[in-house]
Amino acid sequence: MEPLASQLIESNQTALNLLVALSLGTLVGLERGWNAREREAGERVAGIRTFALTGLLGGIAALLSTALTPWVFPVVFLGLTGLGLVGYRERVRARQDYSITSVVGLLMTFCFGAMAVAVSATLATAAAVITALILDNKREIHGLVLKLQSRELDAALKLLLISVVTLPLLPNRPMGPGGVLNPYEIWWMVVLIASISFVGYSAVRVSGTGKGILFTGLFAGLSSSTALTLHFARQSRDNEVLSPQLATGILVACGTMFPRILAYGLVISPTLLSMLATPVLVMATALYLPAILVWQRNRSRLTVDQPTLRMNPLDLKSALVFGALLTLILVVGHYLRTWFGDAGIYLLAATSGVADVDAITLSLTRLSQSTIAPETAVLGIIIASAVNNLIKATMAGAIGTRALGMRVAGPMALSLLSGISVALML
Repeated sequence: MEPLASQLIESNQTALNLLVALSLGTLVGLERGWNAREREAGERVAGIRTFALTGLLGGIAALLSTALTPWVFPVVFLGLTGLGLVGYRERVRARQDYSITSVVGLLMTFCFGAMAVAVSATLATAAAVITALILDNKREIHGLVLKLQSRELDAALKLLLISVVTLPLLPNRPMGPGGVLNPYEIWWMVVLIASISFVGYSAVRVSGTGKGILFTGLFAGLSSSTALTLHFARQSRDNEVLSPQLATGILVACGTMFPRILAYGLVISPTLLSMLATPVLVMATALYLPAILVWQRNRSRLTVDQPTLRMNPLDLKSALVFGALLTLILVVGHYLRTWFGDAGIYLLAATSGVADVDAITLSLTRLSQSTIAPETAVLGIIIASAVNNLIKATMAGAIGTRALGMRVAGPMALSLLSGISVALML
């Protein structure tokens, strides 16, 4: 009885997989049929019925390859390819349509059917759904390509280069003085900050200013809050009436630093995150709350421009410099901690925060796992971020109008004092 029951279960599973293969072909065929619904019967290379049967054919070919000979699948696949090419040639002759999307979709549907039977029905279903979505969003995808600039495509490819190509090749072991240098982890942090900057750049690039100054300030801050501060400060000189709105954008952009800090803690050291959360959220609130109040009072006049994104959103040279800076901070931090104790870490944090807060934040988060106490790392990160925002407030007051400087300076000072006070109480 047991062998019979086993055979029945296997037969039922095979029938179910064949049904999945047929359904996946129907799904892709439905999209193709909808896309060509206005054409007469016989004018399409393949419609919903053809795609449904092709999915089923793939499943049957996979079964026969297992039961008879492995040659069944490649022979049937090559035969289907030949039929698709014949149909494609006739369509080119009749309508001068050189697109091979339907032919490729037909061959993929055949493979989906085979996957459902021989590999994984779940994996085949996921692949078929993604394929249908890509086919259905032809206009949106083409529109995105038309909007894409060469520097943005170059940046995306470089981001893939430094992440999926370079990162796996690096050694993942402690090296250098005190074992604080791990090439894999250092470069992984470079990839992390580059990805966040690229996402911020892309969000502003795609959305434009139509989403409002809060949205622009938030995502421009992911890319470069310093660039936005400089831009808005200069703009306040041209139109002093817009100072409240410009101050709102600067405060929001500078406040974006703190969600980034929490993200670094979450990814690199969840233990440190629990200690970072309170002072970081206090500092962020001290910037976001005044920004929201100013925004509500002046929302009817929020007509400022976003900063012009002239720079490449991802430059390999900048990535290498950032990696070198991370390495330098890790080594210097190790020696300063050895020579001067926690005071050396705080001095390094304050000095580094003048130019950049990401490198020192990532470095201290990394060091907190082995070299320095978590409390020291938290206070160092708060000092660096406070100094960084203080520099931006100084820039806003020196380059922008007096009104802009006053609106930015108050929340920045409150953020600085409250953050350090909370961190000292930890």
